[in-house]
Amino acid sequence: MIKRPYWLGLIEAAWRKRPIVWLAGVRRVGKTTLTRMLSDTIYLNCDLPSDARRLEDPEFFFRSLPRRSTIVLDEIHRLADPSRVLKIASDAFPGLRVLAAGSSSLAATRKFKDALTGRKIALNLTPVLWTETMEEFGIRDLDRRLFQGGLPEFLLSPVKDAALFSEWMDSFYARDIQELFAFRERAGFLNLLKLLLRQSGGLADYSALARECDLSRVTVKAYLEAMSVACALIALPPFHGGGRRELVRRPKVYGFDTGFVTYTRGWTDIRSDDRGLLWEHLVLDVLRTETGGEGLHYWRDKSDREIDFVVRRGRRVDAIECKINPDRFEADALSAFRSIYPEGRNFLVCPGVATPYERRYGSLAVRVVGARAIADSVRGG
Repeated sequence: MIKRPYWLGLIEAAWRKRPIVWLAGVRRVGKTTLTRMLSDTIYLNCDLPSDARRLEDPEFFFRSLPRRSTIVLDEIHRLADPSRVLKIASDAFPGLRVLAAGSSSLAATRKFKDALTGRKIALNLTPVLWTETMEEFGIRDLDRRLFQGGLPEFLLSPVKDAALFSEWMDSFYARDIQELFAFRERAGFLNLLKLLLRQSGGLADYSALARECDLSRVTVKAYLEAMSVACALIALPPFHGGGRRELVRRPKVYGFDTGFVTYTRGWTDIRSDDRGLLWEHLVLDVLRTETGGEGLHYWRDKSDREIDFVVRRGRRVDAIECKINPDRFEADALSAFRSIYPEGRNFLVCPGVATPYERRYGSLAVRVVGARAIADSVRGG
């Protein structure tokens, strides 16, 4: 079993703040394997009828445990009222630590009647981070990570198996989307998901998506929201507030995994021109993990000048650009952005940078970093 100390550390840190950790992530991203790495835990798989029955009377179940126990409730979204179980554990049994794992964020779905405000910390398990790919999985081939994606089974496969991706799509709709949202139009939903994965990293045009998938605009928005709740898409809002020519409404939509982006595009390998956009996905995973999505945006103006990612920290706004080759970076968009928002740090994130260094572009200072350093920089604020 490949250890994942980074994520285990995040879970332990979260438990020091709240009694409940909500671990979300798409199926086969490694949630169950990660929970099995925790020591001295009581593990229940809520997908099993025998374990689900033990939680029909949660008060009785929790009272039967030692006072300071650590409990893993895997596939918790299968329970009839999962938020009630977690609320009882938190409110009536101080000393219990609960890790609840499911295939969706704890959002406005039919089953979750309580947001557990003040009781939980949410973590979204991303596909294998690039730093983990190198350090824990022992894979230093960037193209392999980009092409096969970061679901552990898919990444470790000797070759890319299209059947794995096709089966995942069917299972995602049947077991996650149907369970949480009861959508009936399978073909329309999957067509939209595949289209959004092919267009990953682009702006969402609801009207164009509706026309292409033969769906109503309202249905497209509902499906996209469901995909976000189920962790299959990341809808990044635009940053705005000072410029008259800034984009202010349309989100930028990323697929959850580069392997599925390359699968839906029908690629058989990675070409040099493909790496830049896919590298953005890996940087986004780091930024989402370190910020929890809080204050994370993109920026674009009506002249199509764009900053890949923006992280707002109070009055300060950090700008983050992604490049495979730092020598090909041009600072025109960054200059335009800083003319509106002068306070903040500038980062250029590149995969081959082991030691961070500074570069100047006119009056702008830019720190060139790798994936590890940008995580440390964002975490440190």
